Order: sequence, then C-alpha cells, then structure tokens
Amino acid sequence: MARGPLGMDEILESVGMVGRDHLDIRTVTLGIDLRGCRTPEAVARRITDRARDLIGVTDTLAAETGIPIVNRRIAVTPIAWVADEPDRSLLLELARALDEAATTVGVDFIGGFSAMVEKHTSRIDEEVMATLPLALAQTDRVCGSVNVATTGAGINMDAVIFMGQVVKETAAATADESAIGCAKLVVFANAVPDNPFMAGAFHGFGEGDAAISVGISGPGVVANALRRLPAGAPMQELAEEIKRTVFKITRVGEHVGREVSRRLGVAFGVVDISLAPTSTPGDSVAEILELIGVERVGLPGSTVALAMLNDAVKKGGAMATSRAGGLSGAFIPVSEDAHFASAVADGHLVLEKLEAMTAVCSVGLDMIALPGDTSADTIAAIIADEAAIGIINDKTTAARLIPVPGARPGEWVDWGGLLGRAPVIDVRDRERVGVVERGGHMPPPLRALGN
Repeated sequence: MARGPLGMDEILESVGMVGRDHLDIRTVTLGIDLRGCRTPEAVARRITDRARDLIGVTDTLAAETGIPIVNRRIAVTPIAWVADEPDRSLLLELARALDEAATTVGVDFIGGFSAMVEKHTSRIDEEVMATLPLALAQTDRVCGSVNVATTGAGINMDAVIFMGQVVKETAAATADESAIGCAKLVVFANAVPDNPFMAGAFHGFGEGDAAISVGISGPGVVANALRRLPAGAPMQELAEEIKRTVFKITRVGEHVGREVSRRLGVAFGVVDISLAPTSTPGDSVAEILELIGVERVGLPGSTVALAMLNDAVKKGGAMATSRAGGLSGAFIPVSEDAHFASAVADGHLVLEKLEAMTAVCSVGLDMIALPGDTSADTIAAIIADEAAIGIINDKTTAARLIPVPGARPGEWVDWGGLLGRAPVIDVRDRERVGVVERGGHMPPPLRALGN
C-alpha cells in the first residue's frame, strides 16, 4: 500500500543513516520510449528533450533532503526494437547517438543497446548482438544487455553460444582498458523491464512514454542494525530487524522517486530495493553475511545467510511500497564489494560457490574477472548455467563476466570508481565445453505451463 510523505521523525532518521551508515540513492533512472524514432538524430533528440532537466532536478532534491543521489542514468527501449533494418553501420550510429545524448544531459550511463532473444533471434537481433563489441568499445556511456532465456520460453542455446563469442570480442576490443567493455554488458535470463541498475537497464514494453525509477542502497544501514542486536540472536530476529530496516530505507527511496517524477512531469515507475555494495568500507553485502554468522564469505553457511538476507530485503521493501520492482534483493558483485573481492583472493570464494549463491540472491554472477585465456565456449557454458538457475527458479539471473586479456588467476584488475577492483578468479575448464556446442534450444520447465 502506498503511504504518504515522510514524517519529520523519518526525515531525521534518514539523515542519521546517511551520515552514519552510508545510505544513499544509488541511482535515479529515467526510462524513455524510443519507438517511432527512425534515425540517430531523432533518437538523440528524444533523449535530450526528455532528460534535459534530470541532473538539475536531482541535484536540487539531494541538496534539499540531504540524501545523496549517487548516479543519474537513462534506460531506453531495446535498440533491436528501434532499428528499422539489420544494418551494422546504422546500429553503430545509434550507439553513438545514445552516447552523445547521455553526454549532453550529463548522465554517467545509458542502457538499452539490447536484444531479447529467449526464443528466436531475428536478423536485427543478431546484428545488435554482433555490433555490441564495437558499440561498447567506441562509446563511453552506452551499456548493453541480451536476454537469452525466460521461464516461459526456455534457453536459446544458439544465442548463448553467440554471446560467449561476443563477450570475448568485447574484451579484445577494450583490452587496453582491462576489458572494461565487458563491465557494460550483461547477459540475462528473465530480464525485467523496469530495472534501474546498470549495466542491464532498459525501458521495456508497458512502461509508458517515460518513467522515473530509483535504486536504493543501504548495506551499511543493515549491517549496523544487525550489530545492535544481542549476540547469539536467533535467525528470525535477524530477519525481522532486516525487514524493519529495509522498510525505512525503502520509504526514503519512494519519497525521492515520487518527487523527482513530479518535478519532471513523468510517471513514477518502481523502487528497486537492492542492497548494492561499493568498495567503501562499511558498505558491503559480504560483511552482512559475516555478521549473520558466516566465518568467511564463501564458506559453508554463505548460501543460507544470503537466502535469508535476500528474502528479508524483499519483504521489508514490499511492506513499505506498492511500487517495489526491478531486481530488488541483494547484489553480490565481486569487484564492487571489497569483502567479496578479498574472499576470492584468499581462496574462500570460488566460482562454483558464487554460482550456488546466485540461486538465492537477486541477480547473478556479477563483475567477475576471468583469466584471459578463458574460451568463448566456457563463457557460454557459465552463461547457460546461470540461465538454467533463472528459468528453473523463475527468477532473474545474469552474467557480467570479464575475461581480461593476458590476466592470470590471482592477479588483480582495477577498473576504478564504482566498478572497483577484483582478483582474477580461477576457471577450471578454460577451453572447450561440449554441452554448449550442441546449440539448439533448451525447452522451458514444466512450471512454464502454469496458466
């Protein structure tokens, strides 16, 4: 149920959480429908017209409330639904138009160089996928995503194989920047149309001409709430405390989102209640898991702790707003969480355990540096494993994998800023994987017949 404006007690409490616990609005994302834009010029014009006041409005609101708004971003209609023909030069022009428009309005990323290929791949879809390496290498702010599976359609294994090659080509095209192009590329199963977080944001069908969605973040708030509990408190008490805490930060996020949408004169979309960590000390999801009782993230108990955290986050957010959406849960990006990164470096957290944890978190294998000699087939197999977890459990999963040219297991890669740094994780089979070479289509699970 939607609630009214924040009361004075909530405002004062939120100010305390900002100063003490690193509470922030991680992103305010403006979704824009590009359908009807037939040229790169029309695409750029639509974006700049819609988003011209986004930075000014969010800066003013952050100053008024004292609540930091870290990122302002744009998500657009998947470009495969905008392009008129499967022309690679046109698609590159569209990518440059997106990048130039994002630069003009001052946002750091623009998502939507995307294709939805869970069942079949059209000629335009295939060209979008093939253009991704150059599009991401030749632009600074454009992000891309491809949805290769849904619970209802199954897994398009041919598209999975293709995306393994695309990831490798993107890494090669941005090798001089430690394969940073791959940090702007996500492969999804069950992608949602209202995700405000990059690199996987796009403005899906049913989202209207334009909409504001917010992604909130507060790992530090949750961690400090758990520290205030008595030692040895049972699991249900931890869950209740997490729910109460997330309820409060969700109220802050909804207030910001509704006010930005009102000032911009566009619809309010969703509040994505996701604990998104950063490398800042005290802003870690892995640290929360250790406070719950895991000796070291990656060791036995990590998955159950993450499952409880993810569930409590969703419940707390859903009680606070009728507009919970996006991905909503706990993120486990290795490079963006210093505790996760150090657990990989120490050998406590391995790729297989990370994959198991993605079955109970809000997304998937995120910001993981792979050895440079990891083959396209192996990357495709990892993507397929994630997609299988997604369709069987009817949840969103994703893979943002970064095979860094020349890098070996244990070496560190630093992308800077919010992308952080990570050790290269070991991949046991880095050559051929026969299961993906079969291609074809994995049928949907029985639960797809639920209607």
